[in-house]
Amino acid sequence: MSPELIATSSIATLSRAMENGDTKASDLTTACLERAEDLNPVCKAFTQVFKDTATSRVAELDHGPRRGQLHGIPYGVKDMFDCRGTLTTAGSGVLHDNIAQDDAHAVAMLNNAGANCIGKLNLHEFAYGATGENTLYGTALNAYDKTRLAGGSSSGSAAAVAWGLLPFALGTDTGGSVRAPAALNGLVGFKPTFGRVSVRGVMPYCWSLDHVGIMTRTVSDAALVLQEIATPDPADPGCARSAVDDYVAAAQAGDDLSGCRIGIPRAFFYDNVDTEIRAATERAIHFLESKGATIKDVALPEMTHTRTVSLTIQMPEALSFHMPWLEERGDLYSADFRAGLALGQSLLAEHYVRAKRMLTVYRTEVERVFEDVDALLTPATPAIAPKLGAVSVTTEGLTEPAGNAITRFTSFFNMTGHPAVTLPSGMHSSGLPMGVQLVGRQFGEAGLLRLASIIDANPDFNVPAASV
Repeated sequence: MSPELIATSSIATLSRAMENGDTKASDLTTACLERAEDLNPVCKAFTQVFKDTATSRVAELDHGPRRGQLHGIPYGVKDMFDCRGTLTTAGSGVLHDNIAQDDAHAVAMLNNAGANCIGKLNLHEFAYGATGENTLYGTALNAYDKTRLAGGSSSGSAAAVAWGLLPFALGTDTGGSVRAPAALNGLVGFKPTFGRVSVRGVMPYCWSLDHVGIMTRTVSDAALVLQEIATPDPADPGCARSAVDDYVAAAQAGDDLSGCRIGIPRAFFYDNVDTEIRAATERAIHFLESKGATIKDVALPEMTHTRTVSLTIQMPEALSFHMPWLEERGDLYSADFRAGLALGQSLLAEHYVRAKRMLTVYRTEVERVFEDVDALLTPATPAIAPKLGAVSVTTEGLTEPAGNAITRFTSFFNMTGHPAVTLPSGMHSSGLPMGVQLVGRQFGEAGLLRLASIIDANPDFNVPAASV
């Protein structure tokens, strides 16, 4: 396979090519490393490239037994994941000496499956922010327009896949930090149910809301990765012990949606949305209806104060984790993150407890909605990727901070913990990708992947690979 084809191919395509003898793990790793060397100075996707360790592993992968469809596939992880013997910086100078003693559980599972980690990926410092701006490593750029943000906080994960440096990447999602940048870069962004994937070895931002997430080029690829990292982890008390479904089969289960009920939460989720994004979402609704799905409007909880609830949980938990470093190395934090930690200091225990109780309320109310539907469908983001340096975004009369706009439709489902996926819904007239979001029942990843794969298989919703 040519380096150019490797740069745009899905995991499934690369895996078939290796199985057929058309390429080798060494070819894939070399192509990704060379592309990273050429393009990372521009796109700012990587914080570290593991050239020596990734290269040294390919001989074992080329000559050893094949371990599955991820065998020999290069990947990267947001610089919140531990990789044994390497720095975990979380995008901050604070952790300039933080060498990981072991692999994160998700990294260990991927390595056991034969995937080859070639580096750590950029992010908004300590995952605090949805724009992906980073003063230490630079700001990751959108693959479709270099004057625009990749989005965050998993900015480097989105940039690495969209710029063709990697076929897939892991990120973290506390308010949409995987799903939103994936949508802004024409990718699939998958957030499993809270607790479905172990967070052991992943630096926390907010324990109550953090999820491990996946960015890929196709829904089927997301299923391949989830199949490996969803393995229960006895060493993580918050990790689900329930059996893992066959996600790969679910993503290939056919397109007959007879009996499937899809809920449309029009209040809030369809307000103040770019007209082209809303039209693309409506086309996705009609397409699923044409496949046999029943479409019905549903009402979710009142959204006015949900972002306040989320921040009231985030900032005290972040402060709790960072307090030792804040006292010893406070001058190494960015002004942006120090301001967030100061907010955490100003919140009372009463505020935090009330916000935590609201999580239960939200989760219960959404579970009631799922008694009548099998999935929810919304736009992924209300607007296209903002310009670099944008402070605010105005969409159909609503002006809001850029980070709030990026995650307006994603953050609520971190509080409820439901699985959610964003995927392309077509190209905007600006030349930037648009996306839709699907949300499923708790631990309903299999059904969600099946539904998403039906949209993904329709070329009317696909976006072309970025020309970089």
